[in-house]
Amino acid sequence: MLYKFFWVIRALFFKSYFKEIGFPSYIGKPTFLMGGRRVYIGKYVRVFPGMRLEVHGEGILNIKDDVSIGQNLHLACGKKITIESGVVISGNVLIIDIDHSYDDLEKSVLNQKDTYKETYIGENCFLGHGAKVLAGTNLGRNCIVGANAVVRGTYADYSILAGNPAKVIKSFNGEKWVKHD
Repeated sequence: MLYKFFWVIRALFFKSYFKEIGFPSYIGKPTFLMGGRRVYIGKYVRVFPGMRLEVHGEGILNIKDDVSIGQNLHLACGKKITIESGVVISGNVLIIDIDHSYDDLEKSVLNQKDTYKETYIGENCFLGHGAKVLAGTNLGRNCIVGANAVVRGTYADYSILAGNPAKVIKSFNGEKWVKHD
């Protein structure tokens, strides 16, 4: 339990680095932080160690209240990523709003212009271990993303997604969960 004390101390330290961080949020030791002045973190946000957080250019990262983030999260933001309240993110998850261009075959991908598409994760979603949420994804409320799923697109509230590429395998019709073929 002593480690959480140090995480709270670290969060207080980051209060001067991030645009906003609510109390009592706590942050485990990160591996990399960039662009903190464009990061908004709500109250009761719990971040386990190993987070890599990149906010490029004018990007905005907004993590709302009561979000739990597992170890080794990688967030790369160039436009806008919103993570709504009550979201649970398991370990080794990637969330991005950036795509690399590769049209110019004479240049390395690293030397080409990036493209940006807002990424949104709705209230009370659950992202399984190793999930990848790619640029332009819009997850509705209470979506469940299976372990190692690769998600891109727009998904309705109460969808369960799995696979690479992710597909809806179940959804809630108002009365019960319905399996999709």
